[in-house]
Amino acid sequence: MSEVHSASANILPLYPWQREAAASLVADREHWPHALLLTGPRGIGKRALADYLAQALLCEQPSADGSPCGVCASCGYVANSQHPDLRVIEPLQYDEDGNASPVDAIVVDRIRELIEFVQLTSHRRGAKLALIYPAETMNTQAANALLKTLEEPPPGTHLLLVSHQPGRLPATILSRCQVKTAPRPTREQAAQWLEGEGIEAASRVLAQAGGAPLLALGLADPALQREAQILLAELARPERLSPVAVGARLEASPCDERKSKLGDAQYWLITWTADLAAVCSGGEARFHPEHADALRRLSPRVVKLSLFRYYQSLLRQRGLLGHPLQPRLVVEALLFEYRLLFTRGN
Repeated sequence: MSEVHSASANILPLYPWQREAAASLVADREHWPHALLLTGPRGIGKRALADYLAQALLCEQPSADGSPCGVCASCGYVANSQHPDLRVIEPLQYDEDGNASPVDAIVVDRIRELIEFVQLTSHRRGAKLALIYPAETMNTQAANALLKTLEEPPPGTHLLLVSHQPGRLPATILSRCQVKTAPRPTREQAAQWLEGEGIEAASRVLAQAGGAPLLALGLADPALQREAQILLAELARPERLSPVAVGARLEASPCDERKSKLGDAQYWLITWTADLAAVCSGGEARFHPEHADALRRLSPRVVKLSLFRYYQSLLRQRGLLGHPLQPRLVVEALLFEYRLLFTRGN
């Protein structure tokens, strides 16, 4: 990741497409809102931008333009994730040894922890900041508990919420925040950055990621691409698709990898189905343009209403990945249902 300044390793890096927006945001540091909601799709670097903004707000010797100095103690603490006046709230749970593991939701206890934090006196006698990421993972109790603090935070305290899906946030949360849309790279910027990261076929993986370069970086893994091409070829010929065989391939993976492989399969199903729906509606394939001919061949054979319902079902299923489930049975069920799209009403 390219850095904004090279003068100090303690200045947190930004992606190239974020520099202008970051400069604009920190320039008005003195009038920073008490609650800022940073939104945008997954995979465009919102967390990096949020971390940089946190460092700028907590910096004790900011530059004239509001950017962090990179040399004060606070900049060093933020760079090393050790600042006593910065609290990050994520959907994680901690065991007795302090080891973190991901969970589905930010629960009310984590928000109570945040509320306790903002009531404390600043250790560095400066600003205090709480970062919630991603904000839409707060459950109902957690979101309700945050409302009063969002409306009236203690003096010198800032709340920074980051959301991939702001539509999932309660209106009461949205109304109490100043909303900023995180910058998205142009396709050229994203492709150039991926090439700089050593990614071949950057255009293809960028399309698969819907234009999100960080997501594309993960999708570029050769093993993931091999699996993707096999599954997409099978989806292109539903009459030859064997859900049981796909399930068997997943089951052959190490046990601790099966849930992530289910997530990968769901992602390819979601993007393929989205492209098929687009083609059915007279549009173009966004995620898999190299399969445009196959999608056009399938288009007359599918019932649109069934396809749209299936797509919504895929999105709901994806949200259940954190729950106990049997990956093989899930993927087989999804693929059997996919095959049925091409028999109903035909």
